[in-house]
Amino acid sequence: MLSLLESCSLWPVVLTLGVYLLALKIRSRWNYAILNPILVSFFIILGLILAFDLPNAQYQAGWEKCSWLLTPSTVCLALPLYRQLKVLKKDLPSIFLGIAAGTVTSLVSIFFLCQVTGLDQPLTTSLLPKSITTAMGIVLAENMGGYPAVTTIAILATGIGANIAGDFLCRIFRIRGEVAQGVAYGTAAHVVGTAKATEVSPLTGAVSSLSLVVAGILTAVILPLFYSV
Repeated sequence: MLSLLESCSLWPVVLTLGVYLLALKIRSRWNYAILNPILVSFFIILGLILAFDLPNAQYQAGWEKCSWLLTPSTVCLALPLYRQLKVLKKDLPSIFLGIAAGTVTSLVSIFFLCQVTGLDQPLTTSLLPKSITTAMGIVLAENMGGYPAVTTIAILATGIGANIAGDFLCRIFRIRGEVAQGVAYGTAAHVVGTAKATEVSPLTGAVSSLSLVVAGILTAVILPLFYSV
């Protein structure tokens, strides 16, 4: 079986897409928040790799050819923002203030927790960009001496966690407005959170799209300041 896989470089793509489609079917059949398609796909693929001793290095290499899709897929999130731009104009000051507050709070709290727990600088740097898109987070981690793999895991865990618990947290903290929910999802949980925001309403998805972009830029500007003093 391994020799057959080694002769076909597309098997990682076929496996991942097939498992993700299966995860979507599972979510549509049992509509529980914990059955997030990304989370379900992760555990299924991990189980298959371990059970059949699939070559993980080849799996990673096969997906590197598709990693360039991360950037254009993020850019596509500008479409719902454009459609809702007229509605958003009156709320832009509040939106930007909320994004700034959320971004600073995220960076300061993570930095503080890393200091308290005694994590070294590379690990701290790897965890700080947890709330921005993978494409931006990996670049920031690499440029500042962090571990891109750790950053990727932190970003995915943050996004999936918000996707699963977002509705519950919005109820607990009484975040009822569509604009406010969009700011929360986009600032705290990047693209995966935005996917959840689009399920709430087109307006919430548009605000979340704007929030993830602005939060990413702010993170890129503020992050170096933690090590400049």
